[in-house]
Amino acid sequence: MSENSEKRQYDVVIYGATGFTGGLVAEYFATHFNAELSWALSGRNIDKLKQVKQKLIRLNPACDSLNLIKADASDAASLKKMVSSTRAVLTTVGPYSEYGEPLVAACVAAGTDYLDITGEPDFVGNILKKYDDDARRKGVLIINCCGFDSIPADLGAYFTVQQLPADSQKTVKAYLTTKSKPSGGTWQSAVKAMSKGKETLAHSKAEGQKVGLKLHYSKYLNAWGIPLPLIDPVIVKRSSNVRTEYGPGFKYEHYLKIKKIQNVMKFLGVMGGLFMSAQFSVTREMLLKILKSGDGPSEEDRKKSFFELTFLGETSSERVQTKVSGKDPGYDETSKMVSESAWVLIKHRESLLVRGGVTTTAACLGNPLIERLQQAGIKFEVISREKI
Repeated sequence: MSENSEKRQYDVVIYGATGFTGGLVAEYFATHFNAELSWALSGRNIDKLKQVKQKLIRLNPACDSLNLIKADASDAASLKKMVSSTRAVLTTVGPYSEYGEPLVAACVAAGTDYLDITGEPDFVGNILKKYDDDARRKGVLIINCCGFDSIPADLGAYFTVQQLPADSQKTVKAYLTTKSKPSGGTWQSAVKAMSKGKETLAHSKAEGQKVGLKLHYSKYLNAWGIPLPLIDPVIVKRSSNVRTEYGPGFKYEHYLKIKKIQNVMKFLGVMGGLFMSAQFSVTREMLLKILKSGDGPSEEDRKKSFFELTFLGETSSERVQTKVSGKDPGYDETSKMVSESAWVLIKHRESLLVRGGVTTTAACLGNPLIERLQQAGIKFEVISREKI
């Protein structure tokens, strides 16, 4: 832990609390951690922060004493003041490729730990390249991808390899089934990520992650697997480079699981059209206007949402099937995941395997986070085991 960080006023500051996901994170803190952690809300508009606080007071009257901090990504002095007051910053302010780096820089400079919910490969690659050395030297933890990108994949793969012999060569394939609606922030990030497809591919190659996966039919799952060009495989690979449980020569693949071939073709057509539209400025701007940052699905829509990530872990002689599942992935469960990540970071800081640097949830937070998420309702299950 960085010097003097334990003496700070807060354990955690939630930056971006006036946004859709930031508001859900604040509600989770208010209903779960208010007596356990010292925390505050931060954003660029004090009046909107006051509105968030009033909502939290209705959930928990003890939030009446909650402090509000004005900070803006474009104002370095405000960021410095904010991060210097806390042991860790949890940020939901995206797109991170536009607004994230100044906060990371401020955290590294001040010796403050950092968590986010980004899924943007270019941002994560840039932060790793520019800040890892300084963060390691100063004992600062920069933990990216603490939401649906990429906790189910990262911790799910880690959970899976622990079910297999430690010294064996393992291959893990993940298959995602989900139903959910995006928020404006997620939509904005997704469109911009698609517009940088070449950079994402180059980042995956640079991380040593296998690319060029193919559409295939899994007889074992009785479903089609469609390769997903997400950051999850890169994050899983980085975790495997830190922890010994993955064993030698670990391989990971990530797919969308679809049962019917007609739905496969429909999905590929829609995604192909979106990807092509994102490559050109005129059509990209049209896509960006569909959903604006700050918008989000209703509580009713979120109640209908779910995710299941099925893992097939294999060695030369064994196969294990596991599953990580939960409710609304993008918002309710993401707010839960990043909040519990912050709790583990604060409560287990001195016993974490990784003590500084740009890292991942599985590499740094590991089994304590799995246990917390299980207690919070996200399931990690072993479905079957068999000899091959």
